[in-house]
Amino acid sequence: ISDAGRAGEAGLEVYSGAKAGAAGFTRAVARSLGRHNITANCVAIAATLTPAIEARLKANPEMQKKMMEKYVIRRPGLPSDVANMVLFLASEASAWITGQTYPVNGGFTFAL
Repeated sequence: ISDAGRAGEAGLEVYSGAKAGAAGFTRAVARSLGRHNITANCVAIAATLTPAIEARLKANPEMQKKMMEKYVIRRPGLPSDVANMVLFLASEASAWITGQTYPVNGGFTFAL
């Protein structure tokens, strides 16, 4: 999902709501399937350098500068940042973790 589902984004109300709904759906799946030893978790990502995002940021360096001011780690995410969390959640190392939403967002938001 997107971090918009956790934090909400002005101007992206429907998108934020849909992403929050996806996280709720994941928690329900975790409750339903946990007794079968099946886990379900979400990864909430923020700005990640996909080709589309990278093109937008290169086209507008001022937008990138302003955007990165909101991140504790002052860079956009890399696909490998997200892939590492997904790899962990797909591994046996996370076998006792379910129903969670993990922010992979460079400190855009914080969770308890």
